[in-house]
Amino acid sequence: MKKLVIFDLDGTLLNTIADLAAASNHALEQCGFPRHAPSSYPFFVGNGVTKLIERILPEDERTPANIQKMRTCFGEYYDLHGTDLSEPYPGIRQLLDELTERNIAIAVASNKYQSAVERLINHFFPQYSWAAVEGHKEDWPVKPDPSIVFDILAKHPTPKQDVLYVGDSGVDMETARRACVESCGVTWGFRPESELTANFADHIAHTPDEVLRIATSEEII
Repeated sequence: MKKLVIFDLDGTLLNTIADLAAASNHALEQCGFPRHAPSSYPFFVGNGVTKLIERILPEDERTPANIQKMRTCFGEYYDLHGTDLSEPYPGIRQLLDELTERNIAIAVASNKYQSAVERLINHFFPQYSWAAVEGHKEDWPVKPDPSIVFDILAKHPTPKQDVLYVGDSGVDMETARRACVESCGVTWGFRPESELTANFADHIAHTPDEVLRIATSEEII
């Protein structure tokens, strides 16, 4: 049985894609660029806000000045509306309940900027005692760099063999691999199962119940 489960946030704990799309399209409109269909955003997100802004801008407009202007517009909107349309995936609160009842610590590791991560966790999951809630901080590398996992382990020391990292993307699976912790890819998020397997997920979970079974199993891979 694991002693610590680290969760990605967007696409894993929360379905945030509608709010991310709304904030992105607001920024594009304010800055005079064409908007994108909301259905295209699952493949824009996952590597932090700066990379999101780069991906949604026209290729010939990806200048430092445009990226900074877009980031400002995005942040101003998202800080006010980031919980308007987002919601936990079905079964997530029950999963967190079960883990905490078994004294398995829970943490968050996200490429979303730190203040937004804290706001979302406090809004949707205030009842839980999180071992760590970590988002992206300026001058820190984004996932798949494993620094965020190491930061969590520094705050909540746990042997790596007792850690499970849960996420919905290849970035998450690569983060876990680089950190040398066990990974579980979930299929209800933003990226296809094929991306998880291509990035060497140790486990694939189709429901939160399956994550619970993996986290509480005595099997060692």
